[in-house]
Amino acid sequence: MTDQQKQNLGTTITTRDGTQIYYKDWGEGQPVVFSHGWPLSADAFEDQMIFLGAQGYRCIAHDRRGHGRSSQPWDGNEMDTYADDLAELVKALDLKDAVHVGHSTGGGEVARYIGRHGTGRVAKAVLIGAVPPLMLKTSANPGGLPIEAFDEIRAGVLSDRSQFFKDLSAPFYGANRPGAKVSQGLRDSFWLQGMQAGLKGAFDCIKAFSETDFTEDLKKFDVPTLILHGDDDQIVPIGAAAMLSSKIVKGATLKVYPGAPHGMCSTLKDQVNADLLAFIKGQRSASA
Repeated sequence: MTDQQKQNLGTTITTRDGTQIYYKDWGEGQPVVFSHGWPLSADAFEDQMIFLGAQGYRCIAHDRRGHGRSSQPWDGNEMDTYADDLAELVKALDLKDAVHVGHSTGGGEVARYIGRHGTGRVAKAVLIGAVPPLMLKTSANPGGLPIEAFDEIRAGVLSDRSQFFKDLSAPFYGANRPGAKVSQGLRDSFWLQGMQAGLKGAFDCIKAFSETDFTEDLKKFDVPTLILHGDDDQIVPIGAAAMLSSKIVKGATLKVYPGAPHGMCSTLKDQVNADLLAFIKGQRSASA
């Protein structure tokens, strides 16, 4: 087997603090690196990976520490370490000219990765339903969500996270909207991925995605950036997220999906896939 074929089997890397990070590595070509949302895993991006892999791209997605098949350490469940884990993966695989795609919490991970490690190995960036610049409502960020909203998430996770994840899958995919066509299978997949996460990592990540300010990270973006967001996102409201990030990232392209939910990488996968392919190829958004 070639080194590339061995890598494509998917395996783990061990970070400096001994945490094992699982990743899957599909296809060959320019690398596209995916950072998933909370409380999911790399599996959340399989619709994008199988599509782009068939188009001649090498698709890599990892499970964030504390999530999926990666280790569940007590410490390091915060954005700086998430970004450093990503940097270690990129270095271990010697990825260059990579397109980094982050959904939700993963969008924060991509932002902090660029903020801490620069764009020397980055060709382009995509933020989808992403948490930057800051989810939490503060005096400087009046459009954010109050801390009570995140305290409720913490309480739900601690009291009965299995049921909490089952319930959360409805607003995540917009299944609670009139006329929505969201399969039970998709909602079950959300629950399954969520239950693979460790309780400590899932709990700590709530603070990481809600209270981390990515403003300064976004200012360091110096590569072409695409920002996709649904205007009916019930998890990461668009006003304090994409609408602000698109103004901070120099030259960013913002595309709003009318009526789309947070989990649009699944519910609108064909449209998202087309837009990703067009952006990666350097074309105008396919469905704009």
